[in-house]
Amino acid sequence: MFASIAFVVWRESVEALLVIGILDAWLVSRSIETSRARGFLWGGAAAGLGVAGILAALLLWLGEAVSDDTQTIYQTVIALLATALILQMVFWMRSQARSMRSELEGSLNTAVAAGNWWGVFLLALIAVAREGSETVVFIYGILSAGVMGSLFAGVLAGVTGFVLAAITYALLMTGSRAISWRIFFRISEIVLLFLACGLLMTGIDGLINLDILPRLSRALWNTNFLLSDGATAGGFFASMTGYRARPNLMQLIVFCCYWIAVLAVIYRPRRGSFSAAS
Repeated sequence: MFASIAFVVWRESVEALLVIGILDAWLVSRSIETSRARGFLWGGAAAGLGVAGILAALLLWLGEAVSDDTQTIYQTVIALLATALILQMVFWMRSQARSMRSELEGSLNTAVAAGNWWGVFLLALIAVAREGSETVVFIYGILSAGVMGSLFAGVLAGVTGFVLAAITYALLMTGSRAISWRIFFRISEIVLLFLACGLLMTGIDGLINLDILPRLSRALWNTNFLLSDGATAGGFFASMTGYRARPNLMQLIVFCCYWIAVLAVIYRPRRGSFSAAS
């Protein structure tokens, strides 16, 4: 679970730093009069982190407050919600990456021109709160798929992910040939899609255990002799990919349908491609 949490924090932190970095760079390139706006910008970023922290506390409180049976339902819902959020984020970034900078700068320009400093604050708050809230849900979903050794290990994983994000962001902003924005988003996109599959399978396991979904069959095969999903290494691989050593028919159907749907969305023809070809 350590690597899963570190990766999620790394990916989401880089995205949040990118958004705030774009906004701050635009303000710096304006005039000295925007110094006040920068204060509201970074104040909004801090408030966004506060919103994410409140959500984390709320999720933990709910997880501890409910009964064991209800907790199974709660963790299943969180795992499925995290799956949906990851997919939404990946597909949104694929469609909006090129226009994101201009849209952000356009919104900021409108707020600054009108002297709407609270608009600047709100823009930063929404940007950071969105990434932070997604991170919280992702991490809780990951924890629902397995057991972290201790709270300290979870915090350490988060700190590690953030430090790596700061280093990655610095490399990306300096235009290092070792890594580019395109490579970063493509690699992290692939890992996120596998992670979403892992969380989806955790949710499906929960629905089966709750007798909401049928198993449809006994174990179709057994690959425990190659890699057991009950061992440490196999458990990590299962949480990151959706792998099951002894899958039943329902698990196999969901796994296959997930990848068919994801690949269909990624490789679907873009609008205008046929007319352009003709």
